Amino acid sequence: MSDTTKLKAEILKAIAQPTRLKIIEFLREGERCVCEIFPAIGEEQSNTSRHLNMMTASGILSRRKDGLKIYYAINHAEVLIIVDLAATIMMSEITKRHEMLKAV
Repeated sequence: MSDTTKLKAEILKAIAQPTRLKIIEFLREGERCVCEIFPAIGEEQSNTSRHLNMMTASGILSRRKDGLKIYYAINHAEVLIIVDLAATIMMSEITKRHEMLKAV
């Protein structure tokens, strides 16, 4: 497996987890403080921080500190395209399965 294939897999892995997807959706509107993120997604602060750190390390998110507050933002707008494409595929599959069930 090539290094570029491994890096692509790491980026997709960084997105492909329910809590991380909730964070990405919450950050869709722009930069937010970690103090806003964990209550908004309904997760514990320690769990949220672990996911934020993982996505920051993979380049999905950027982080900046302002005084005592830490702010996160989506580092590449293309991440939202990937998430939106996944939603499109999901809806297509739901529709296809629904049609199959109606035919039974």
